[in-house]
Amino acid sequence: MSYHGETKMADMGNVLELLSSIKEDNTVPKNVRFKVNETISCLEVNSDSSVEVGIDRAIQCLDELSNDPNIPMFTRTQLWSVISALESK
Repeated sequence: MSYHGETKMADMGNVLELLSSIKEDNTVPKNVRFKVNETISCLEVNSDSSVEVGIDRAIQCLDELSNDPNIPMFTRTQLWSVISALESK
């Protein structure tokens, strides 16, 4: 695996870690945590051909979530960070 590939895997690990912390945060509404869990499932696809599709679906889902008025502002900022990281892949 090339250095660039290792960097992408490390970035994806950071994204999944941040999403997991949002999912486990009790201050986040339950429906948001459920959607974040679905997003994690989209990103944990093993097939290389499905990685791009999973990332695209995750971005769409997170974009919808970031517009939810019930999300705490800090969580919204975390979602924007995840979206930004996914868009750079």
